[in-house]
Amino acid sequence: MTGTHSVQNPFDRLLLTGAAGGLGKVLRESLKPFARTLRLSDIVPLPASTNTATRSDTQEEFQLCDLADKQAVHELVQGVDAIVHFGGVSVEHAFEDILGPNICGVFHIYEAARRHGVKRVVFASSNHVIGFYKQDQTIDAHSPRRPDSYYGLSKSYGEDLATFYFDRYGIETVSIRIGSSFPEPANRRMMSTWLSFDDLTRLIELSLFTPDVGHTVVYGASTNRDLWWDNRFAAHLGFTPKDSSEVFRDKIEAQPMPAADDPARVYQGGAFVAAGPFGDN
Repeated sequence: MTGTHSVQNPFDRLLLTGAAGGLGKVLRESLKPFARTLRLSDIVPLPASTNTATRSDTQEEFQLCDLADKQAVHELVQGVDAIVHFGGVSVEHAFEDILGPNICGVFHIYEAARRHGVKRVVFASSNHVIGFYKQDQTIDAHSPRRPDSYYGLSKSYGEDLATFYFDRYGIETVSIRIGSSFPEPANRRMMSTWLSFDDLTRLIELSLFTPDVGHTVVYGASTNRDLWWDNRFAAHLGFTPKDSSEVFRDKIEAQPMPAADDPARVYQGGAFVAAGPFGDN
């Protein structure tokens, strides 16, 4: 899937952080139509790409980078036109584990963008920014944030940075509050939060090429039957998901029903609301 913006005017160099992660491996291939050169980064080396189905004339380059290292991030961002920031710890951990890659790391990304004149960032935020809302509530981007974890707090901080760097320096960001982006939903909660890989790529494309986004917060979910999130404040992106979790309903509903007080059945953030505390032993 590509859109007219990306085909006609691809970026000269697009940075993808977190390229060795679960979603990074997918985006390494699906973002190629959007750039002549795709700069990939992670804290571990990447294997050579074996996928020949995507744009063959897109060059790849790799830079090893610890997001907690300010100078390394500044060198990483030099020469890029836009950033798709998916790097960092992607699950709940002790605060000390989150601090370097997720909190210092996103600050380093925005500081490097400021210094090198990068004007567009796509930030992988998370549904865990609002995870303490109940599953019977419908919320939008203006609903107060209710982080469910240290991980959710780090993503909330990233959204605040995005607002600040737009207001102060004119760097535009789309923060995607990703639901659950996997090949298929794993449980009942994910029937509402599932985001297909194709829909994720569509949303990133729109986030990169839609003009005048300021700082836009958009919920990343496919067109699932039971949605908790209203994207009216991101309507200017024109995001219309193509996929739905419904094709997996019979398989998921064959699973045992969680207990009535199970966080996976009560809260939008699921089990994250009950993870930790850490280091009490």
